[in-house]
Amino acid sequence: MEIKLTNVSKEYSLGATTVTALKNINLTVKSGEFITFAGPSGSGKTSMLNMLACLDTPSNGVVTFDGIDAKTLDLTARAYLRNEKIGMIFQSFNLMPVLNVYENIELPTLIGKKPKKKKETRDWIMHLISSVGLEDRIKHKPEELSGGQRQRVAIARALVNRPELVLADEPTANLDSTTSMKILELMRQLNRDEKCGFVFSTHDPDIVNQCETVIRMRDGEIIDTLDESEASVQYTTRIVDGIARISKEDVYA
Repeated sequence: MEIKLTNVSKEYSLGATTVTALKNINLTVKSGEFITFAGPSGSGKTSMLNMLACLDTPSNGVVTFDGIDAKTLDLTARAYLRNEKIGMIFQSFNLMPVLNVYENIELPTLIGKKPKKKKETRDWIMHLISSVGLEDRIKHKPEELSGGQRQRVAIARALVNRPELVLADEPTANLDSTTSMKILELMRQLNRDEKCGFVFSTHDPDIVNQCETVIRMRDGEIIDTLDESEASVQYTTRIVDGIARISKEDVYA
């Protein structure tokens, strides 16, 4: 799968004010990649994921999915595209409150067009539940789960249809470091074994250090693109500088 953004901009009207979320974005994302958008809050990271997921349409420019202009797809076609090819991990989780853990994860398998074998689907769901550490919460509904547990349900749901591409908005924000590493290992395994692509929006240095490409954003624009080694060096430098600054403040306090 290939998603291509050509000269894409996105503007929102807030009363008399126009807010520019994305500016002249040119980007191609393919299955099998492991990349992240990095930048401060408000830099356009989530807007980029929404555009890649066909949840939003550009004010200017063109978005294509395997060469097909997104503007030619109606809402139903876009929904089926996401269901069959794109997994989404939202910051707000977007779980169904009336469904339990198993049912929330199962839901995308019930609404797609692709035929699925029940036993294989159930085995895969149980594997995902085990992989995210929720074996003892299968029958629990979202209101009975912690924020971190809800996040893990959302991650498993995004993976259940074996998508070609997963778009993940701060997927480890509510997880402890041990669980985060287990989730990243699962994603890396799917990336290696099934060529599933992952595109993250994150502030988490562990994710940044795992990614092959880091796309830095500011004020809705891509300011540069770093490979794995360049990104690791820059994050390490920032951490060291931060520690030095804190130490200096302690000395002169």
